Amino acid sequence: MLAAERGAAANTLAAYRRDLKGAEEELGSLIAADGAALASLGSVWAHLAPASMARKCSALRQFYAFLQDEGLRPDDPSAALPRPRTRRPLPRLLGHGEVAALFARAEEEAAFDRPAAVRVLTLLELLYGSGLRATELVSLPLAAVPRDAPFLTIMGKGGQQRMVPVSGRARAALSRWLALRGAGGRHLFPSRAGQGHLTRVRLFQLLRELAGRAGIDPEKVSPHVLRHAFATHLLEGGADLRVLQTLLGHADIATTQIYTHVDGARLVALVNARHPLAGS
Repeated sequence: MLAAERGAAANTLAAYRRDLKGAEEELGSLIAADGAALASLGSVWAHLAPASMARKCSALRQFYAFLQDEGLRPDDPSAALPRPRTRRPLPRLLGHGEVAALFARAEEEAAFDRPAAVRVLTLLELLYGSGLRATELVSLPLAAVPRDAPFLTIMGKGGQQRMVPVSGRARAALSRWLALRGAGGRHLFPSRAGQGHLTRVRLFQLLRELAGRAGIDPEKVSPHVLRHAFATHLLEGGADLRVLQTLLGHADIATTQIYTHVDGARLVALVNARHPLAGS
């Protein structure tokens, strides 16, 4: 149902599968489990972070709602599940100086057109310049690369397609990489074996290795941190939140609104400058 009706991404399906299997290992048959059994999961999961427990509970709630909708169970016992209090964490950020240091190092290493170095520069340009998710980036097909229009066609979460702009810098890096990547493979960033694409794990490793060489704490750098930097720095520059929602591929603007918390100084300045009573 999640795949066919909701178009859930492969990573989402895998997470639900793990959560349901883990609960089944604790309780036995989930279809037969009652409220008391579900309530006992609170002590089993007590060592988990609140966000992890909340995700597992969400998987079970949706599972029991599905069983009830399909007539496979007359009741929904999920009300007995624990309800951990979670607060959405603010995204980790890189400052403008740290981003500049990353690019300076990547450009220096790519100066001699070594394929591996040009690939890292291109990955960096697309992560920070277009705000792509790690999975969206590594799985890009060659067909998504623009010829004339400065846009990439991205297949995002849930199979939702969107267009994202590609900066002049990123297009230049893409051109260099395409000239060096060699023939074969349908992906823009093929794996070493040529049978698939660069993995998310390897992308993560490449960025952390680059950060270390640039004199930045590798723990601060990841594909998602660069996506956060893209969003935050656009907001600082005056981007509209709805535009940012479209660029990031967020289905709900509430997800995008978290970036307003990390750009409070600009919002205060905006109110002071634009409010009708400002300065009176």
